[in-house]
Amino acid sequence: MLNTDHWLHQYPSLSISGQLKAVAEDFQVTEILGYEPIGEGEHIYLWVEKIGLNTAYLAEQLAKFCKLPLRNVTYAGRKDKYAKTQQWFSVHVPGKASFDWDLFDEPGAKVLHSKRHNKKLRTGVLKGNRFNLTIRQLSSTVGLEERLQLIAQHGVPNYYGSQRFGDTRYDTRGGNLVLAEKMIQGEPIKNRNKRSMAISALRSWLFNEMVNNRLKLDVLHKPMVGDVMQLAGSNSYFCTSELDTVIESRLAEQDIYLSAPLWGQGELTSQGEVLELENKLAIEHPEVTSTLASLGLKQERRAIQLFPKNMQWSITEDELNVEFSLPSGTFATSILREVLDTHQTMDIIPA
Repeated sequence: MLNTDHWLHQYPSLSISGQLKAVAEDFQVTEILGYEPIGEGEHIYLWVEKIGLNTAYLAEQLAKFCKLPLRNVTYAGRKDKYAKTQQWFSVHVPGKASFDWDLFDEPGAKVLHSKRHNKKLRTGVLKGNRFNLTIRQLSSTVGLEERLQLIAQHGVPNYYGSQRFGDTRYDTRGGNLVLAEKMIQGEPIKNRNKRSMAISALRSWLFNEMVNNRLKLDVLHKPMVGDVMQLAGSNSYFCTSELDTVIESRLAEQDIYLSAPLWGQGELTSQGEVLELENKLAIEHPEVTSTLASLGLKQERRAIQLFPKNMQWSITEDELNVEFSLPSGTFATSILREVLDTHQTMDIIPA
């Protein structure tokens, strides 16, 4: 059973609950692309606002509007359906063809801006996302200010969020993990999208186990000999054969981050006591590691700490509004789980 309810928190529980996503505008996400379209080329970049729509569906509607194959429409990342989000799409349009985007009539979506570029928008190229979240009907605000200050200064564990594991309204572990268990047992998943989500959930689950293990051993923030350091803003990393003041300073400045494996084929890049620690946990889950390796995935690394940037907030009698920016591929829910009792906080979304 691939459970998710045992993963530790970095800070003691405040036992505060509330309502998240009472309305779509309570969960706002704005993409940070990291570069500007140059104004010419075969790809039209669209800056789109959407409410109550998922990203893949909106890509389909854009393809239909342009009378182009779906493969001609791309996006950097999927955004929450039950939220107000602004994100980039790109449409590959060879030649001089253009469109009147004011005529794109999809309820819940609006093209705010368009500009040409010479390269298509690829998955994962984002620099990050800016979040603006409102939690209503707080059961208490005692300790809330202090907790937010701690998170702004010391960050949180970089767990994959609950969205990665699927809908928990019908199974507390999430539907994608149920699919992953079937995959481990040799049951084929014919639907390509569901299979991809199951693989992603399984790999993310094992990573979260690695993070949880370091938190349990009180070494989430403590570098060890043999740790693999990831360079901020990149997928580059190096292994530490010894610890010194330079490493400590770079960690403090968040120029580098401690990391844990995203499991796949090949040898772990960690060494010494860290290699022993990671291998010991992997041996406890042989079905998971063997399944991931058999899928052809390669060993990769991911930071185990998450530091929100430009974090600010306001607290009223029973309401919290908090804003922060996160790197691409990380989860706002990993911040919220250190603020609120997520078992008691209601995520108000349609059934």
